[in-house]
Amino acid sequence: MKLEKIGQILDAELLNGENCNIDIEVYTACGSDLMSDVISYGHEKDVLLTGLVNPQVIRTAEMMDIKVIIFVRGKRPTECMINLASEKGIILMSTKHPMFTACGKLYSAGVSGGSV
Repeated sequence: MKLEKIGQILDAELLNGENCNIDIEVYTACGSDLMSDVISYGHEKDVLLTGLVNPQVIRTAEMMDIKVIIFVRGKRPTECMINLASEKGIILMSTKHPMFTACGKLYSAGVSGGSV
């Protein structure tokens, strides 16, 4: 599924500019506020949904080769985080949906959790 479609499904706002490639294909996602879980179980993930807003989220995504971070519950990263993500080629979005709802919407639309 195209990232642009995911943005529509979640009514998500793109946070780090028009230079981002929202035409990329997304197949898997995970939702977690614990970055240790993302590292432990984050195999083959394209999208991370989280309510955690700190630079470690960007660093974890970079380490796990996650292309997109979607902040749930209307959370917004700092300008420093947005700059870091842009530097690392990570797309940032924000949705007002809670994590459970956002994950459910993506799962219902065909995005899988991948293998564990």
